[in-house]
Amino acid sequence: MEFWLSFLPIIIYALIIIILVVGIVLGIKSIRTMKKVEKVVDNVNDKVESLNAVFNVIDFTTDKIATFTDKLVDGVTGVFGRLFTSKKKDAKEDTKEDLDE
Repeated sequence: MEFWLSFLPIIIYALIIIILVVGIVLGIKSIRTMKKVEKVVDNVNDKVESLNAVFNVIDFTTDKIATFTDKLVDGVTGVFGRLFTSKKKDAKEDTKEDLDE
C-alpha cells in the first residue's frame, strides 16, 4: 500500500505535466494557424476591395435596366388600359343612350 501512495502522485504529476506541454504546443500551433488565416483573409479582402468598382458598375447598370423596363412595362400597360377602358366607356355610353330613348 505504501508503494501506491508514493507511486500514484508521481504518475499524476507526470500526466499533468504532459497535459500542460500538449496544451502549450496546441496553443502555439493555433496562434500560428490564426496568423496564417489572418494573412489569407487580408489577401482576400484586398482582392474583393479591388473588385468593388466592377460591382458598383454592375449595380448601376442593373438599376438603370430595371428603371427602363419598369417604365416600358408601365407604358405598355397604360396603352392597353386606355384601349380597353375607352371601349368599355363607349359601350356604357351607348347603353345609356339606348335606355334614355
